[in-house]
Amino acid sequence: MNYTLTKIPERTKKPRQYGFTMAMDKGLSTRQVEDFLETSAEHIDIVKLGWGTSFVTPNIMEKLKIYKDAGIPVYFGGTLFEAFIIRDQFEDYRKILDKYDLSYVEVSDGSIELDHDKKCEYIRTLSKQVTVLSEVGSKDAEKIIPPYQWIKLMQAELDAGAWKVIGEAREGGNVGLFRSSGEVRSGLVQEILTKIPFEKIIWEAPQKAQQVWFIKLLGSNVNLGNIAPQEVIPLETIRLGLRGDTFSHFLNNF
Repeated sequence: MNYTLTKIPERTKKPRQYGFTMAMDKGLSTRQVEDFLETSAEHIDIVKLGWGTSFVTPNIMEKLKIYKDAGIPVYFGGTLFEAFIIRDQFEDYRKILDKYDLSYVEVSDGSIELDHDKKCEYIRTLSKQVTVLSEVGSKDAEKIIPPYQWIKLMQAELDAGAWKVIGEAREGGNVGLFRSSGEVRSGLVQEILTKIPFEKIIWEAPQKAQQVWFIKLLGSNVNLGNIAPQEVIPLETIRLGLRGDTFSHFLNNF
């Protein structure tokens, strides 16, 4: 930090088990990645190359190297996993992970119908190769999953070998955990937390109001994902009570 302020919430240190910020790269150029990391590397724990963007992103090996040299792991979006699965190319996908020297993978079924036992089988297999992040929730706004089912799915995927589970929201923050307006389905979140430890969940929360809501509920060290590159530093200030949204919230805790 550039100077000293008292009464600042204590943040976990990298490499951390919780307090994660997962940033989403939707097609940054190598120069943009360098600029992004110059300002934000200290606050990024992991980067997702959104959905299937890695398929069309130029200079991807160079981009991955820039992230790796900065000590920031990268994984390909879960939609790419689903694209391979729907085409019966699971073994090809495993080869892609090796080709690009990826140590993390996202297993999801937000865009396809996938038997959950089969999904857990994929998690078990991949967890022997890489660290698995598994995503729960649908990208279909019309598909409402009841809280007990979220809990059941999350627990089964953790038991199958997932390191953490991700609560689906898409890059817009308007499905899954959220209503189409972006409002948090607060009852759903509260019920999930009665059974699943908060440090095991990464909540996709691309909108500022969503980030504020989770930080006020669970503190500075809640895991948040799908954060736009330009929002990483603003998010860190929210975590530290240095933006109006959480300014008084944290002062009142000291």
